Amino acid sequence: MLKTLPLLLQQATQNVQLITAKKAAQERRQNKGLLIDVRESVEHFSSPAIGAINIPRGVLEMKIMEIEKDPKRPIYLHCASSLRAALAAEQLARVGYTNVSVISCKMDEVHKMHQHSE
Repeated sequence: MLKTLPLLLQQATQNVQLITAKKAAQERRQNKGLLIDVRESVEHFSSPAIGAINIPRGVLEMKIMEIEKDPKRPIYLHCASSLRAALAAEQLARVGYTNVSVISCKMDEVHKMHQHSE
């Protein structure tokens, strides 16, 4: 049976930590966590959140260890709808990262909350 996108999102979010953009921005100010945009590069560069590193979901496992070697460092993932970010969080957990959160809101809220988070 093929799974629909809403079903994939429902299943993925059962196993990941969801967080609001506001809470993620507050935490990042304190813990110096990474904000990672898992959208495709074209999407990221057309509307980036301040401080976000772009690592598209399709290459995340190959690139993340070049950027962050500490599996306990807080990582905050975002995309346009939370689906790619939730799937990416599952990937990071399989690799061994233990402190990963998915920002579960629309892009305009991510932009708003992370414009002054640095």
